[in-house]
Amino acid sequence: MPLDAKLLAAHAAGDKDRLVTLYTQAAASADDPDAAGFYLTHAYVFALEAGLPQAADLRAQLVEMGREEPF
Repeated sequence: MPLDAKLLAAHAAGDKDRLVTLYTQAAASADDPDAAGFYLTHAYVFALEAGLPQAADLRAQLVEMGREEPF
């Protein structure tokens, strides 16, 4: 199943854990830095909403990309 179909299914199911995984994968495979930032931001938001420990790492990646301010 293509990644976009997996994302749609995870959204439909409200599966935030899966959304974090899929958006992180999408960011890693994106050829465009803006697309990678878009996907990584979504992964971060869903990780925050789900209270997942990956949120800290995702935020660190966004800071490194210049898309989030350091504390």
